[in-house]
Amino acid sequence: MAEITEDELRTRVRAFLAGMPDDADMFAFRGAQFDAGLAVVHFPEGKGGLGLSPKMQGVVADELRSSPHSYHDLAVNPIGIGMGMPTVLTHGTDEMHERFLRPCFTGEEIWCQLFSEPGAGSDVAGLASKAELDGDEWIVNGQKVWTTLAHRSRWGMLVARTDPDQPKHKGLSYFVIDMHADGVETRPLYQITGEAEFNEVFMTDVRIPDSMRLGERGDGWRVAITTLMNERVALGGGGSPRGGGAIALLTDVWEKNQPPADSPEYTVWRDRVADLWVKAEVLRLTTARARVAAQVGVPGPEGSVGKLMSAELNKDIFEAVLDLHGADGMIFEAGYPLERAENAAMYTIDNKKSFLRSRANSIEGGTSEVMRNILGERVLGLPGDIRVDKDIPWTEVPRN
Repeated sequence: MAEITEDELRTRVRAFLAGMPDDADMFAFRGAQFDAGLAVVHFPEGKGGLGLSPKMQGVVADELRSSPHSYHDLAVNPIGIGMGMPTVLTHGTDEMHERFLRPCFTGEEIWCQLFSEPGAGSDVAGLASKAELDGDEWIVNGQKVWTTLAHRSRWGMLVARTDPDQPKHKGLSYFVIDMHADGVETRPLYQITGEAEFNEVFMTDVRIPDSMRLGERGDGWRVAITTLMNERVALGGGGSPRGGGAIALLTDVWEKNQPPADSPEYTVWRDRVADLWVKAEVLRLTTARARVAAQVGVPGPEGSVGKLMSAELNKDIFEAVLDLHGADGMIFEAGYPLERAENAAMYTIDNKKSFLRSRANSIEGGTSEVMRNILGERVLGLPGDIRVDKDIPWTEVPRN
């Protein structure tokens, strides 16, 4: 479609909202949003978007915040919307677009990401789960770990080794796996919050039709890069308004727990909170620029800036939140129950759990160390790490 102005898009969103009943449930509302092209505006028409610049999604978000219907994508379906939709759009067939994109955006079908393994965490390309072709199906065996929301997921993004005689990056293929298929077993992994947001997933003789493969056979690493780069943009934040997100929780706690204004502690705390607020605003603006620069499909390595900064900043923010609570911050009044998480934890009303959960931010979606390597090598042009296993067959790579 022809490019439309920001004002025209606002008018379009307002007209859409005016036509939606206040009591519409989430699935109906987000389905209508997808059909109107307001789900991901830089996606093509008919596939949830309008073919606009990614920066125009902020216009939609601004208008939705003032409506009775405001749903944060990272709470609705974090893996599916942030990573699955761009990967399916870029590498999937038209039939896959028709089948997966809309129910993924509405949250009717939750997605998970089956990459990490007990012996392949930061080095994802070293994974050992294998897929063997049997007619027009693949038989998959292996184990995945740290799989967010696998216990609630309908579909999974799976990378498996299809040619062990190739170097580790070249012998992989990428599949969409039915998480309800025979042979898929999900077991909870309880975190320090007491919640089991993560899981282990075991696959025993799971059959996947070849039609559920994304990309060419053996091209799984290139497809996985699409997922990983979009993951870093999604986890990097930027969807909250100025002063929103984690920093809003800190400023709220500061208002309720600040020391007396004439005390030395007040000056120290005021400077600490102000410093974190400024950093949160810099992160928001940096991520907004990264989203504008992103192309449909595979964003550039700049997404690692937001991922790195948000991970470290979240830890600092919630450490300050707990410090403001004083000794009370060390106490779990309700005890320590173990429970299965219903969605991916972002910021809960329990600041103590948010502090504990923030420890994972510098691990999930690529560790802060990996992000620094990416930025050093691909953005700053520094020499890369020595990789002695880059060009030898995977079967000859030493493993524990």
